[in-house]
Amino acid sequence: MFDRLKPRQRTLAFFGLLAVGSIGAVVGSLVLADSRLDMEEARPAFVSAGLMASFAILGLCALMWLIFDEMVARPIERLTAAMHARAATDMRGGIDTAVARHLGELTSAASALTSRLGQAKSDADADIARHTKRLMAEREQLTRILSAIPAAVVMVGPDHRISLYDGHAAAMLDNQHHLGLGQRIFDYFDKTYLLAALANLSDTGRSTLDQQLVTADGAQLFDVTLHDLGADQGYMLSFPVPRETTPARPVVYDFELNTRVQSDNILNVALRDLTYVVFDTETTGLLPDKDEVVQIGALRVVNCQQAAGEVLDQLVNPGRPIPARATAVHGVTDAMVTDAPDMAVAGRRFHSFARDAVLVAHNAPFDMAFFHRHATSIGVAFDNPVLDTVLLSAVLFGGTEGHTLDEIVQRLEVDLPDEVRHTALGDAIATRDVFLRMIPMLEAQGLVTFGDVLTEMRKHKRLLPDLNGGLNKS
Repeated sequence: MFDRLKPRQRTLAFFGLLAVGSIGAVVGSLVLADSRLDMEEARPAFVSAGLMASFAILGLCALMWLIFDEMVARPIERLTAAMHARAATDMRGGIDTAVARHLGELTSAASALTSRLGQAKSDADADIARHTKRLMAEREQLTRILSAIPAAVVMVGPDHRISLYDGHAAAMLDNQHHLGLGQRIFDYFDKTYLLAALANLSDTGRSTLDQQLVTADGAQLFDVTLHDLGADQGYMLSFPVPRETTPARPVVYDFELNTRVQSDNILNVALRDLTYVVFDTETTGLLPDKDEVVQIGALRVVNCQQAAGEVLDQLVNPGRPIPARATAVHGVTDAMVTDAPDMAVAGRRFHSFARDAVLVAHNAPFDMAFFHRHATSIGVAFDNPVLDTVLLSAVLFGGTEGHTLDEIVQRLEVDLPDEVRHTALGDAIATRDVFLRMIPMLEAQGLVTFGDVLTEMRKHKRLLPDLNGGLNKS
């Protein structure tokens, strides 16, 4: 039984057993004395003495537990969490000795060890940086080459999810939905037409096929060349670009998407294999049932990396004056949102940006409440799976630690400049960096899949409600 308890719970159980055992010994001694003396008139005194001794033992054990918890158990838990964080992430510095100052030389030794680990990581990073610089130069050259070619390019994996697109394609297809890595190609081209074209390509035995394809919304017809990329590699679409079209973004790609096979049940999918949209909102106040959104900031994360250029920074017209106290926090003024879209339009843009992704937010119930309230006017349901960094922090560091964004940012050594704090995009970036550092820490605890993490998050529902009510382990 004790093996299932955490260290602090074990110490509480130890002192509880000590108290029970001591009280049992006192009560047993008094009962034995009463049976031997057989003095009826002394029995009330024995009972009083027993009660006083029991309360004294309880008080003393409780006091000793509080002292031990504050000076030993909690510092050990903090020291363990700090070491796990540095072992699993790219945090470089040694451990602050104030985290567990009562542990003396143990804290100093842990700090020295993590500092040495950080130095080793820095040396390894220097080697990686040299190779990365060369790869980035090649990527920039690829971008320049593709930008000069008057054709839009989209590469698609065997599961019909996009693994590469260029700026031309983004400019031409974004009018339907946000074009992003991991999105299904059928969101942009009619599924029936495209599957028929792919069947024709396969039947001809050729590597390319010219075909006209209708867009998913039926509004446009493209002259597309289909390219067969080989067994289990998917296919590529290229189509002419109008003269006025200019690249909106560089080439964006992740070729691992071509070989990744995901389970249909998200509970069984590894955290690293999921696509995430990390987001934050700024509002006119703190009442989701009455206040309104004034800004949405969001970023797409694919393969545990920020997808280049896939950022949403949207002002929203709340349809009412923004209180001065709210502007003092986030800096959004009435003048800034005069020409901004209302929540119905902005909400649809966010929904398009976040489709097929797991939403990640800090205190997600607050932000999601605004979208759920306006779901009818937006015209869509926000039923994405959700991860909350408040609950993830509780899983990693315990429910008794602080879990504000500022506290987590400081604990994980994430940069959050004051000038972007309480802006939607600034807080979303900080939440993204926090979340990406949490993933290897969760994996180190054996929490590898979405289902593993969901089970642990629900153990901390006293902090915040879990928003994944429709997802349950079979």
